[in-house]
Amino acid sequence: MKILFAQLRSEIRVIARNAEQLLVIIGIPAALLVFFSQVDVLPTNGQTPVDFLLPGIFALAIMSTAMVSLGIATGFERSYSVLKRLGATPLGTGRLIVAKSLAVVLIEILQLAVLYSIAIVLGKDADIANALLLIVALFAGTMAFAGIGLLMAGTLRAEVNLAAQNGLYLVLLLLGGVIFPLDKLPEPLQNVGKLLPSGALADVLRGAITDTAAYCQSSWIVLACWALLAPLTAAKFFRWS
Repeated sequence: MKILFAQLRSEIRVIARNAEQLLVIIGIPAALLVFFSQVDVLPTNGQTPVDFLLPGIFALAIMSTAMVSLGIATGFERSYSVLKRLGATPLGTGRLIVAKSLAVVLIEILQLAVLYSIAIVLGKDADIANALLLIVALFAGTMAFAGIGLLMAGTLRAEVNLAAQNGLYLVLLLLGGVIFPLDKLPEPLQNVGKLLPSGALADVLRGAITDTAAYCQSSWIVLACWALLAPLTAAKFFRWS
C-alpha cells in the first residue's frame, strides 16, 4: 500500500507541474460548454441547452483526461524509458495503473467542479439529482477510459499510440451520444453506441444529474463491464518498454 501511495503522489506531482496540460483538459470542455449552450445548433430534446449539454461535457472531460491525456503521456514515458526504471521496482503493473487512474480522478473532480460552476453561471439549476451516483459514474468512467488509454500506451509505439488515442477519441465522441442524442443516429449506429463506454457514461451521467437513473440500468451494466475489464486487460498486456 505504501508503494501505491508513493506512486500516486508522484503521478499527482507530474500532472501538477504540467500547467499547459491542465489548461487544455479544463479549458477545452469549458469552451465547448459555453459555446454550444449559446448557439442553437444541437437537438436538446426539450431541455435548455446547458441542461442537455452538461452530462455530455462531463463525459467528454472524463474521456479526454482519463484516456487521451493519460494514454499519450504514458506512451511517451514508456518510449523515453521512464517506465522501464519503474519496472525494476516492486511497484508492479497493477499498482501503476491504479495510481495513474486515481491521480486522474483527483484532476477530474477539479474539472467537474469548474464545469458545474460555469453551467450555473449559464443558467443551470445548482442542484444535482443524485450526487452519489455522479461520483460512482465518475470513478467507473475513469477506470474504463484509463484502462483503454493505458492498454494502448502499454502496447503501441509512442507515435502510433498518439494517433490511435486521438482516432479512438473521435469515434467515441461521434458514436457515444456525448454531444447529441443517440436516437439521432441510424439504428445500427445507435446499437453500437449503446455498447461503447462513452455512450454508457453519458447516459448514466444524465441519469445522475436529472434523476432518471432508474432508466439507465443497461448503461450501468455496460459501464461497469468496461470499468472492470479495461484495467484488467491493460494490466495483463502492459509492457514497460
